[in-house]
Amino acid sequence: MNALFVYPKYPDTFWSFKHALRFISKKALHPPLGLITVASMLPEKWNKRLVDMNIAKLEKKDLEWADYVFISAMAVQKPSVREVIEQCRKVGVKIVAGGPLFTAAPEEFPDVDYLVLNEAEITIPLFLRDLEKNQARHIYTSREFPGLENTPTPMWELVDMKRYVSMNIQYSRGCPFSCEFCDITTLYGRKTRTKSVGQIIKELEAIYSLGWRGGVFFVDDNFIGNKKALKEDVLPAIINWMKNRKYPFEFATEASINLADDDDLMRLMIQAGFDSVFIGIETTDNKALQECNKFQNTNRDLIGCVKKIQRYGLNVRGGFIVGFDNDSSETFERQIDFVQNSRIITAMVGMLNAPRGSRLFERLRGEGRLLENISGDNTDFTTNIIPKMGYDKLCEGYRRVVKAIYSPQLYYERVKAYLQEYEPLEKRIRGLDLKAILLRFGYLIAPLKTMIVLGIKDKARRYYWKLIFWSLFRRPKLLPQAIAYSIYGFHFRKVFESKPYKEF
Repeated sequence: MNALFVYPKYPDTFWSFKHALRFISKKALHPPLGLITVASMLPEKWNKRLVDMNIAKLEKKDLEWADYVFISAMAVQKPSVREVIEQCRKVGVKIVAGGPLFTAAPEEFPDVDYLVLNEAEITIPLFLRDLEKNQARHIYTSREFPGLENTPTPMWELVDMKRYVSMNIQYSRGCPFSCEFCDITTLYGRKTRTKSVGQIIKELEAIYSLGWRGGVFFVDDNFIGNKKALKEDVLPAIINWMKNRKYPFEFATEASINLADDDDLMRLMIQAGFDSVFIGIETTDNKALQECNKFQNTNRDLIGCVKKIQRYGLNVRGGFIVGFDNDSSETFERQIDFVQNSRIITAMVGMLNAPRGSRLFERLRGEGRLLENISGDNTDFTTNIIPKMGYDKLCEGYRRVVKAIYSPQLYYERVKAYLQEYEPLEKRIRGLDLKAILLRFGYLIAPLKTMIVLGIKDKARRYYWKLIFWSLFRRPKLLPQAIAYSIYGFHFRKVFESKPYKEF
């Protein structure tokens, strides 16, 4: 059999980093980890190819080669998914689809031949068994949450690594918390299931052996869901592996705010090579946090927690939401103040949406406040709920927040303040070898590109030069970070310049 794995396009959002990638000559942030993991679950004798439409065009000849096209996607990729399905139908190739988009709403994709949903460790073997007997069904589902001890190492040889900014690994699934607006517990459960130390080291070794040197993102929705296993087994093993391999990777992940409660865990993460973490802050209002069941964030000094994590040397990327029932006109100014005072450089603010499978979706459906399906794009001024404050008021407040926090003046002030305070308690050890230098050639030419684009062409160039000269003379070791954060700011401004205000 010839199996073609197709990953649909992402639109231009926070997470695409489209406008930042041009500076480092990369095409996409991460490879499609789910698809290359599924590739390892298929028979070895099958021929396999990958087309990530974020880095390459899907050609008719690719589809004509394939016996089956495997697609995985998230909600934000739905427009591209529709195009891929249409292309497959024209060629007459059979489609096998799975992942969050199809699992949440399989009824929306009647043209897909085989819907292999939920977790592939269970449903892929069932599909393959029936396929061999020529008895494959249209849909395969399961309510089980399997252990991850048999999850194979992804088929990394399918990936053109030089086109990406970072590789990725999954250590765990599930989250111990139950935020109302989140569908993670529906998809993966509340019990944190983890891979073994041996599996993680094997995956790191696989990426390393193919020549990768640079960033590795742990895609877990909450990396610290099982702190005990991390502290006693996983992180010590990674620390040892990194030391033996001369520190080839820099890690990033996602975690809950209670990371700030565990000094030993933060120290171990730094020693292992972690340098950034995404944390869902959502809102500073306790009533709104209680409304959405995000109790792990309530009754905390959230700015104090963020700054403590930053003091250990972990750059905090923050997720924020506006549009809760308890939000008011003052909410937007508080969001702006929090972002500035916390020094969170990468602040991703979106309007509240209710994904299928979330408890919020069920509650609002019961209240008659649900609209069409979500776009999955947290920057396009859309929501599938009827907000209590009114859509126009919510949109205007949202616009005010993003316009403020990514205005050149406030953004560059925030970056400078962060770098001024950057005195990590735990020093990070970095490695450097010839492969790393070659891999990072794109990063070496980034400063030249930023000088041209941000230092000459951009309307915010005076703020850029003020930051660069300040860093050069006051904190020269942090100059690469100053350049990188300048690029981030440019990306976020460009994203919102391209998003027109949409009428309700």
